[in-house]
Order: sequence, then C-alpha cells, then structure tokens
Amino acid sequence: MSITDSQDRVAEIQIYLVDLSQDQPYLGALREGEVVNEAGYFVRKGNRTVYPRKNRSLVVQIVTRDGVIGWGETYGLVAPLATAAIISDLLTGFVVGRDPNEVEAIHDALYDLMRVRGYTGGFYLDALAAIDIALWDIVAKIQNLPLHQILGSPQRTLIPAYVSGLPKPTLAERLELAKEWQSLGFDAFKFALPVADDGALAELRALRLTVGDDARIAADLHWSLTEDTAVQLAADLQPFDPWFLEAPVPTEEIHTLRRVVERTQSRIAVGEEWRTHYDARLRIEPQACHIVQPEMGHTGITQFLRIAKLAEAHHLSIIPHATIGSGIFLAASLHASAGLTGIESHEFQHSIFGPFRHFTGDALSCEAGAYSLPTGPGLGVEPSDAMLARMTRMLP
Repeated sequence: MSITDSQDRVAEIQIYLVDLSQDQPYLGALREGEVVNEAGYFVRKGNRTVYPRKNRSLVVQIVTRDGVIGWGETYGLVAPLATAAIISDLLTGFVVGRDPNEVEAIHDALYDLMRVRGYTGGFYLDALAAIDIALWDIVAKIQNLPLHQILGSPQRTLIPAYVSGLPKPTLAERLELAKEWQSLGFDAFKFALPVADDGALAELRALRLTVGDDARIAADLHWSLTEDTAVQLAADLQPFDPWFLEAPVPTEEIHTLRRVVERTQSRIAVGEEWRTHYDARLRIEPQACHIVQPEMGHTGITQFLRIAKLAEAHHLSIIPHATIGSGIFLAASLHASAGLTGIESHEFQHSIFGPFRHFTGDALSCEAGAYSLPTGPGLGVEPSDAMLARMTRMLP
C-alpha cells in the first residue's frame, strides 16, 4: 500500500445516527409471538436475537485541518449510544492531532488502549471500524484516487453478488421473489433459517425446484444448531446441493464448529461476527471453516484486509458479509474486496440496498449479479441530501 507523507492532521470527529426505518422490519414480517417492546426492539424466535423495529446505522465524519472529509460507518442497530459514547468519550482524544496517513498505526494504537481489559470485540471494535473506514477515505482522497487503487492492484472491476434473504411471509411468495431476481441476472441466493417457516429442508428443496440446478443456494443457520443437528441437517440438505451452510453452531463453540466441518460434506461459512484477524485465526488455523465472511461494519478496512489475507494464505474462499447500512461501509467492503484473489462472491442485501441507494447519491450499483466498483476519490460515496436529512448528531 502506498501512503504519502502529509503535514495534515485530524481536526475533529462528528457522530451521526442514520434513520433507515422501513415499513417491514429486517428479515420480513414478525412471526407469531414476536412482539416489539417499549424500547423498539423485538426478538426473532428462530435465532433468539434482538432486532430493532426501525433500522438505523452509525456514521462518523472525520475532518482534517486542511478540510479533507472522510466518512465511516459501523453497526448502529442495537444500543447505538454505546458505540457513539466510546468514540466521543474515549477514542476521539487519541485520534485528533494524528496524521490520517498513519491509519493502520492509529487502528493498532486504539486497539492496544483496551486489550489488557479484554475489550477485543463488540461495541469497542465497532467504534474502531467506523474511525478506520473514515481515515482510509481521507487517505485516498488526499491522493485523489479511488480507495481500491491504493489498497493494492485491483483483481476485478465487477464483484459477483448473491441475493441475500427473501423477506416474504409465505414460501410461495419467497419462491416468486427468487424467480424475479433470477430474471434480473442473479444466480445465487441465501435464505435464513429463522424465517424459513417449514424448515431449511423444505425451503431449499422448493428453491432448488424453482431456480434450477445451476443456481447456487446457501442456507444461513444463524448459530442455532448443535453439532449433531447440524450434521444431520447437512446430510438432509445434501441431495439438493447447497452452496454453503452459514453459521451452524454458536460462535463460541469453535471445537464444535470444527467437528461439524469434519463430519459433513457441505462447505461451512462463518465470520460475520468477527472483529479482528485474531478472531479469524481461532477458526481458520484449526480448519474449522471453508469460507470466511468478514463484515466491514465490524472490522473496518484494516482488519477486513488482515482477515482476508489470512484466509487467502490458507486457501479459503472469501464471501464478505453485508449488513444493514447507509452504503458507506458497503462501499468500503467493495474497495477492499477488489484486490483479493480469494473473493468468490459478496452478499447483496437487496431489501436495504434498493430503498437506500439514493442515500449515497446512487453511486453504488449492483446489476446482473455483480457489484460495480465505486469510481470517485476515496470511498467514492458521500451522504446525499436525502441521507443528511435523516442524520441526527450524537454526543458532543
């Protein structure tokens, strides 16, 4: 990576909450027994995980003394004040005054601040991710180049994409939605077990009959199974040729994950919840997965690339995760993916991408089964007037 020396310094950091609310919650309509509480949260019974009724994301703006503006983004779905407070109360004081070109050194210094106390993940690393993305945006803008050109030699200008989720209330409607996307040139799909009401086997069987033998179909199991149930489900699904099975067992159970890999014929994908290459190493070196799924909203660019390089060194495929966001960390993920040789595909959250594409001025494109790389300086995306209108300043 080529980074120029500069006399410029970080001057300020601002934090914003972006309103990404939609008529339907993420993953589709609430199922029986799923109730929104007074704080606006509900729990999906299929994976025991909390979701907000109204989607949102956390965005940071970093401004240098010379007036260069960088944008970063991280998870803001749940308890966004926690991440905002970490940035405002702790991290800002250690970033202001630094040379933005020292982005990796800044990341590592911030990580070191709290590693002795065990803050090696969660909200703390999400906060680092937002700052890291914004600093990389500045680094590329200083050079007046798209970010992928300074991260390494791009291997591609188009990045294959798969349709993630079919958020319709009935199986028949989900099948129809899959056919619609297939008609638009997409040949890869993933369904989520918590909203596959008749179970993964029925969902995969029906999808296979609908989209044909050549389409790729993955199943997101949402960390919901035991070793034995995961192995049995993999055997049941095998006749319908699943592309991969994602997150079969709880993330903490690394030895269980390895046994699932050893006992099944299916390709196992994990990694969206990882924050660092330390997390990745714990699963990659014991050969506990076939596919690595780094999520830019958790990792930032620095750790995303470290995870990806570790995966490539072990000859694993990389299929980046893409979560609910305004488009800023998605752009970062595409730039970081462009220079990797191990990229097999990239998640496409169509239910978020389409409705909010205008939030970054329609600079992002995903058509005929592939993303196009943003072409402007830095990330190539900026908040549009529509996005600015739905951004609320958080904390001084």
